[in-house]
Amino acid sequence: MKRVLCLIVALVAFNAAEAQIAIEKPFAVGADISWLQSQEAFGVKFSDGGVEGDALDILRDNGFNYIRLRIFVNPKSELGYSQRDGYCDLEHTLQMAKRIKDAGMMFLLDFHYSDNWADPQKQIMPQAWQTFSYDEVRDAVYNHTKEVLLALEAQGTMPEMVQVGNEVSNGMLWPYGSVRHSFEGLCGLLKEGVRAVREYAPDAEVMLHVALGGQAEESVRFFDAMEEYGVEYDLIGQSYYPEWHGTLEELEANTNALVLKYNKPLIVVEYRDHYLDIERIVSSLPNGLGRGTFIWEATSPQWGKLFDETGAATPALDDYNRK
Repeated sequence: MKRVLCLIVALVAFNAAEAQIAIEKPFAVGADISWLQSQEAFGVKFSDGGVEGDALDILRDNGFNYIRLRIFVNPKSELGYSQRDGYCDLEHTLQMAKRIKDAGMMFLLDFHYSDNWADPQKQIMPQAWQTFSYDEVRDAVYNHTKEVLLALEAQGTMPEMVQVGNEVSNGMLWPYGSVRHSFEGLCGLLKEGVRAVREYAPDAEVMLHVALGGQAEESVRFFDAMEEYGVEYDLIGQSYYPEWHGTLEELEANTNALVLKYNKPLIVVEYRDHYLDIERIVSSLPNGLGRGTFIWEATSPQWGKLFDETGAATPALDDYNRK
């Protein structure tokens, strides 16, 4: 009897410790700043209140605690995003990861598994992988993820979160990972990315990211398929742009339903406008399962709009300052 009581006490203590760890996960006030290095190369100087400074420091001092970076396989390829300079490749990602950690911020790494933008309209196979069989592409996903994480580990700048794929609502690495007829191919690819994260960044949370902010039926179809095919993940990531993803009311209804159905924390990992509304929706999700928001391209005057064309902070930055 005494052994049973001791076991019960130990289990209660273990569960309490787990619950405490879950409670202590910070609410992400995040910014994607993947364009920052190219802006700096063009001579943009960032400032707040007339005082020049590093954009990361300005964001941190105004309430941000998380930075998101995208990474491409080979942005210098003929299909690439940055054929001359290679922005968002491994070398540039390592440079930015060090700046993030030096600024005392947390880091979300976004694998596109492409040489260029990956989104619901296009998920283009990297040029070097285009002759690969399905099994070879699966191996390439694992090896690319492994290579990047080992390089980050070597310089002591591991991400706290990792996205396996970007806006994969319609799949990734087409045609093998298209979901037009089945989710099986996509799930096989996702599993290899997740496996690499679990092995080489075991402390990082894995996010699956879709662009279905207010689209309930499509969201359930996607995450039901993840369960059916046994894809492991820790976080639901949603994009929300009202011109594509519905009203704020639809976003609120969908995010509430998703966290209750799948019991997974949720982050709105891309948005452009309506920060205060989106922050309210996410922070109010049931059971503390709202885990944060990330404004897309925070330093861009066209998208995030937290800085103007000269790099000066705009009044929009005040919404994030919780001091």
